[in-house]
Amino acid sequence: MTTFEERGTVHAFRDDALGEHDAVGLAAAIRRGEVSAAEAARDAAERVRSVEARINAVQTHADVPAHIDGAGGGAFAGVPTFVKDNTDYRGLPTGHGSAAFTPAAARRHAPFARQFLSTGVTVLGKTRLPEFGFSPTTEYEGAEPVRNPWNTGYSAGGSSGGSAALVAAGAVPIAHANDGGGSIRIPAACCGLVGLKPTRGRVVANAQGRRLPLDVVSDGIVSRSVRDTAAFLADAETYWRNPELPPLGLVEGPSGRRMRIGFLLDSPNGVPSDTVTREAVTGTAATLERLGHTVGPVELAIDPRFTEDFLTYWGLLSFLLGVTGRTLGADFDRRRMDGLSRGLREEYVRSWRRTPGMLRRLKRTREAYAAAFRGCDLVLSPVLAHTTPPVGHLSPVVSYPVLIERILAYVAFTPVDNVVGTPSISVPAPGATADGLPVGIMLSGRPGSERTLLEVAFALEADRPFRRVQDV
Repeated sequence: MTTFEERGTVHAFRDDALGEHDAVGLAAAIRRGEVSAAEAARDAAERVRSVEARINAVQTHADVPAHIDGAGGGAFAGVPTFVKDNTDYRGLPTGHGSAAFTPAAARRHAPFARQFLSTGVTVLGKTRLPEFGFSPTTEYEGAEPVRNPWNTGYSAGGSSGGSAALVAAGAVPIAHANDGGGSIRIPAACCGLVGLKPTRGRVVANAQGRRLPLDVVSDGIVSRSVRDTAAFLADAETYWRNPELPPLGLVEGPSGRRMRIGFLLDSPNGVPSDTVTREAVTGTAATLERLGHTVGPVELAIDPRFTEDFLTYWGLLSFLLGVTGRTLGADFDRRRMDGLSRGLREEYVRSWRRTPGMLRRLKRTREAYAAAFRGCDLVLSPVLAHTTPPVGHLSPVVSYPVLIERILAYVAFTPVDNVVGTPSISVPAPGATADGLPVGIMLSGRPGSERTLLEVAFALEADRPFRRVQDV
């Protein structure tokens, strides 16, 4: 392992079975017989061990299989990976990042876990998330935070922070992630990765989402290359395809189509982005224009109450967990939920009468979203209103009024796509912060437009390949 203590950088890249392969490249090497799937799993487990003390990304380790059929079906046959610890994987506990209960081993795979496994991956364990995925950073009241491999003094994002940290550090090529308000795209932006939140219904729905009044959660992966994300979506579609969405197929590079791309610099609800973030977006806009696309400002005129409504919905989710928590563990005690979860729940108890109006307004957001797309194919924006914060800034130990103010000043762009159900992708922008951290930009599209998002992401990656932590 190479580490750079003065910068706080950590990675696991080395000359072993994984090398510097992405998931597509590693799967191809396994198919050619250059390495075995068992060697890839063994070396990935060793890579995880080499960085885990620095980044704290793993919740549960699974036994490394002695024999793996790397010639089996799936685009990622034999590729080692991890599942996020809010998704059942048979034989491993599902803790949801919470200290409020003691989880038991899952008796079966969740529906999405089965779809993920259909791609041929080898699961080595489960990654950490903040309690119930509520926070945009993976931090805790009584445990070590997940740390960013680019600089361990900073957040890895959330809620899929453990997955993003492992992939950015080179421990595994891809990892499972899911997104209910930005939880794929936020850690991707923090850790210099590709993170696509699919259209609602593009992949198998998780059980929790189907029971909600508004399903805001989509599952996917975080990866180091656009082609890995494209390969995942194409292969997942061979397991199950939603007939209500246009088929996606395998996207293999940029298209020759010239697009009309709108851009936002500040949140639709008025939260301004910082200078570094604005420069990342305007720089990307200039690149897209140079590549032949038409880029211009766009207005997304959502209801001024959107932020308040989304916060109320967030509180409703925490309230429901407090009521139904014993389905997760017999010893569930909502008093042991962390400060963010408790604050959200208590805020909802004070404002629950807003629920019917809140749900109506959130569902109407799709009308404003559709209006913004009448003149463009995609919208370019920041992922986050400011650059990655240091560990502690968004910790659940911070008093709730201060913490929620900080979160709303940070997570100002991503939730709209969750409410509307539209696809959105975070990719790294060129350059870095003064501390060497990545900055992400976001492209969002109409329902079912993953192909267009991937084609533009491929073009950006080809124009200026994404930085890797091992190059620092």
